[in-house]
Amino acid sequence: MPKPQQRESDCSIDSSPPTSGLDRCLSKQQRLTRSSLFSETFSQKKKWVGRFMILWLREGEGAALRIGLVTSKKVHLRANKRNFARRRLREAYRHLRPYFHGDFDVILVGRRSILSSDWKEVLSELLKLATKAGIITEDNLEKAKQEFGLSNDWKQNY
Repeated sequence: MPKPQQRESDCSIDSSPPTSGLDRCLSKQQRLTRSSLFSETFSQKKKWVGRFMILWLREGEGAALRIGLVTSKKVHLRANKRNFARRRLREAYRHLRPYFHGDFDVILVGRRSILSSDWKEVLSELLKLATKAGIITEDNLEKAKQEFGLSNDWKQNY
């Protein structure tokens, strides 16, 4: 029986961090929020284009693998669809961030095709773009592909 003013579910939920040791949180400090940082990133012109997203890198003061997300009305006119695209991009980045390294900030710009894509395709494309950008090592690439069940011929799909 729970104590007064205590929920029954409080005892049964394990909210401890995962035992894998990889930090998959995206706190406010790990997100780009100021428009000046977005402008600075776009002015550096370091981008890699894929089918579902465009990856932009920002080097400079304070860069620490933070993420910024952009989905314009070109993705979809409905806000709920744009939010879905942002959630997919954020979740893919959140899962793969522990494998990235370097002092960069990343901006992911969603494209219309992300709305109808398969989850593994989104993950593999983010890995492909990160490899091209040089923010993931070959060792970490193999670990990430193994963890998420991506085949070894994922590069041939693009």
